[in-house]
Amino acid sequence: MTAVESAMTVRLWGVRGSFPVPGTDTAKYGGNTSCIEVTAEGMPTVVFDCGTGARKLGPTLFAREQRELHVVFTHFHMDHLFGFPFFAPIFAPSFEITVTAPAFHPDGTRDRIARFLNGIFHPVRMSEVPAKVQFAAVRPGQVFFCGPWQLKAASLNHPGGSCAYRIERNGRAAVYVTDTAPLSRPEEGLAGGLEPNGRELQLIDLFRDADVVIFDTMFSLNEYLEKMTWGHAYPEYAYALCKAAGVKKLLLFHHAPDASDADLDLLAEAWSSATEPRVELAREGMEIVF
Repeated sequence: MTAVESAMTVRLWGVRGSFPVPGTDTAKYGGNTSCIEVTAEGMPTVVFDCGTGARKLGPTLFAREQRELHVVFTHFHMDHLFGFPFFAPIFAPSFEITVTAPAFHPDGTRDRIARFLNGIFHPVRMSEVPAKVQFAAVRPGQVFFCGPWQLKAASLNHPGGSCAYRIERNGRAAVYVTDTAPLSRPEEGLAGGLEPNGRELQLIDLFRDADVVIFDTMFSLNEYLEKMTWGHAYPEYAYALCKAAGVKKLLLFHHAPDASDADLDLLAEAWSSATEPRVELAREGMEIVF
């Protein structure tokens, strides 16, 4: 197997949180909401979340011979689901799509999507989608497979719940973590500069030696302290988890809708000297190959 064939590629199609914000002030980092694509030679494509970034991703998939596709949702808040009815492969009978989400049963995954694609909130009903779609459920702590890809899920701290995912191939691993507040109170665990608590240890295990971790850092520390129940974290916390796990690269992700390119440039500069792990800001169109 050649180096190219063995590589994983992570592509970012949407990096914004809560609400899409296209415009001149967000052109550099992007205004579309969460959508991440993972590919490797000879492997089915895995898509994490279908925020508005999924609309641009969809047409690119028709240029590939591969018609097996896996869509994995972290949760079903609207900024992660907006793009699903506009995701072109669901309208193509040639695609075989498995949709996986946190649920007790595959019917739970189907029913939650069908509440949105129901002819009222969107004109298309889930039952009318031409692609061959099947549903799967995952619980935190489970190892599961998307075709030959191995994934593991972990529980996060977000209103209504959310799951983080680790995806692996040939000793390479990426971890996708959104949406979550810290798993410890400000005076406890890693948030308080102390030893990690039990839930943090579970995430550290999920992150262990990952090539890249994509982490929700919507808030600054002060913003988080004002909005602790909103379910989002801040860069220092993400960095502490990744450092404890030996992560190689951390991508700050799920940018606030009010954060302009100028604001994010300042954040990028503030973290530019970090080395263990290296830190970059997630940017729409970014590709990470490892």
